[in-house]
Amino acid sequence: MSDCGEARLLLHGLIDGELDAANAVRCEEHLAACPDCAATYEEMQALRERIGEAELRYPAPPALRARIGRSLGLAGARRSFLDRLGFSWPAWSLGGGVTALAASLAILLLVPRGPDLSAEIVSSHVRSLQAAHLVDVATSDQHTVKPWFAGRVDFSPPVIDTSAAGFTLVGGRLDYVGGRAVAAIVYRRRLHVINLFIWPDSGAGAHTEARDGYNVRRWHANGMAHSAVSDLNQAELGQFEALIEAGEGR
Repeated sequence: MSDCGEARLLLHGLIDGELDAANAVRCEEHLAACPDCAATYEEMQALRERIGEAELRYPAPPALRARIGRSLGLAGARRSFLDRLGFSWPAWSLGGGVTALAASLAILLLVPRGPDLSAEIVSSHVRSLQAAHLVDVATSDQHTVKPWFAGRVDFSPPVIDTSAAGFTLVGGRLDYVGGRAVAAIVYRRRLHVINLFIWPDSGAGAHTEARDGYNVRRWHANGMAHSAVSDLNQAELGQFEALIEAGEGR
């Protein structure tokens, strides 16, 4: 990696441990050879340490904790809930509206939340575009892409050639979504990139949503979860889904 601009785009991913192994090695090699980028990286590390050491929380006064407890209707053993959590508030939150905010936080703490797969999928899509790591195996031959995943994931992802319909197969790569390794099959529609993430899942159902300017289409078929993400419009993304399902059906 000789481009400092490209390297500096990756520094945040490197310091947070979010880069894949290949890009992490490339970035570290560049830092070893470029004093300017190395100095920038050291400044980022120092800033991160200062933020981590800063005391940004203040314990809530007993009277405030009691008021919150009364507002939430907590009695007896339940009233100690906030104390067991070591509940504290930033100084700026001691004004009006604290009761409503406290209630909202209590609900968030009490209700378990699963991973936001759509957000992870969009993030993975964006990283693949920004980090110049769109594919690990670059080919339009489905018979090359499919066996490439053998031994790299614990399932055999379907790889469908949809080029005749204007969705060109570009290749594939390994990715990580929902706490597991997944197959990412990459297609192009004119200037638009489509990342199709696939992993084993016996669920059912399908839905489309928009996230941060991207459309995400998620569905289940043949024991696999499919998640397609692109800046392509929803109608064409739906057409892409139909082509994949038809190809898998064959």
